[in-house]
Amino acid sequence: MTAGQKEWSGGRGKAFAPEYQGAVGSMSVNASLEDVLAKAVAELRAAEAAGDLRETARCGLAVAEAQRRLGRVPEADRAWKASFRAAREAGDTAAAAWALWSGGTLARQRGALRLAYRLLRLAAELGERGGDVVVRGYSLAGLAETGRIQGDYEAVGELHEQLLAEARRRGEARHTVWALEGIAQMHRNTGAYDKALELFEEAARTASRADDHRGRAWALRGIADVVSVRDGDVERALALLSEAEETCRAMRLSSALAYNHKMRGNVLYRAGRHAEAAELYAGALEEFRAMGEPRGTALSRLGLVKARARLGRSAAETAGELAALRDELDRIGLHHARDMAEKAAAELGVGPLPARVPSRRPGAAGGTLAAVDVAALSAAGGAEGAR
Repeated sequence: MTAGQKEWSGGRGKAFAPEYQGAVGSMSVNASLEDVLAKAVAELRAAEAAGDLRETARCGLAVAEAQRRLGRVPEADRAWKASFRAAREAGDTAAAAWALWSGGTLARQRGALRLAYRLLRLAAELGERGGDVVVRGYSLAGLAETGRIQGDYEAVGELHEQLLAEARRRGEARHTVWALEGIAQMHRNTGAYDKALELFEEAARTASRADDHRGRAWALRGIADVVSVRDGDVERALALLSEAEETCRAMRLSSALAYNHKMRGNVLYRAGRHAEAAELYAGALEEFRAMGEPRGTALSRLGLVKARARLGRSAAETAGELAALRDELDRIGLHHARDMAEKAAAELGVGPLPARVPSRRPGAAGGTLAAVDVAALSAAGGAEGAR
């Protein structure tokens, strides 16, 4: 039985972090990311000094994930690749799958969606070959989430439901929370607010029972969004976001905190408090830019354009920026967000927008990250070398 199988069967009902493995496996899912990084780096150095390749790969995974969640992209990129190389050399198929999962998740975070699909598919395949049901499930979830953020709900809705059923059957609370939130988000985006709220609230309850602080923070953000857009309940939405923000700060969840700030901007914008909303969007924009996260950057830009338009910016300037933003979202492959830019033009009375600039293939964004990662995998023999 692999480490992943042991952790899944042993963690029934309580949240755990399967990406923390080997000597880092005792770390709580709620541990501060700085604490995780410090321990993981120390254990990684010890494993390297001892010449223990399996332990090097697994401690390196925790380093990669802590760095990624802290928004330190170059460091995370180096760490997952080093973990993959160590796993290949050790002949540890499951550890290689986990490294690829980390790389695929980072690629999605950076907007390199085609690369994300490639790495996550390889990770799922290796997870199955290596007998690690957890990394297989996480990799399939990554594929589903990549499709979901693109707005391809028809293609990934069934996969979300399948993964939710599997997570519930195994008692894997953290993955159950993830699936509930993903399905809830699709309902919210298609206007089924009652169903979305029901699922976000179930996710929050499940996360609370499982002591999954991160999952609960994301669920609270979802609840705040729905009660704001459906009910116009500004004060409740802001209170929920404040509660979630406490968790984000305690755990140093940089990305989640930035999305929290963007959502606070959304709530205030809907309430007609456009100057306050603009200030929050501008702050979130800087946070996302510092992390190199294009989706959050684009969504914050969209909010800022809308708020500034309400504050008196000219129609021509607003239309020009919305058109540029729409083309950028199209280039990245974020089709749902692209449509949001066009809807914003209609909402603000500045449409129709100019014709689109021809885009590169969807998901090809990410610049050197995509090129370097593909080249690195190819040079290393791709996933074949880890089988």
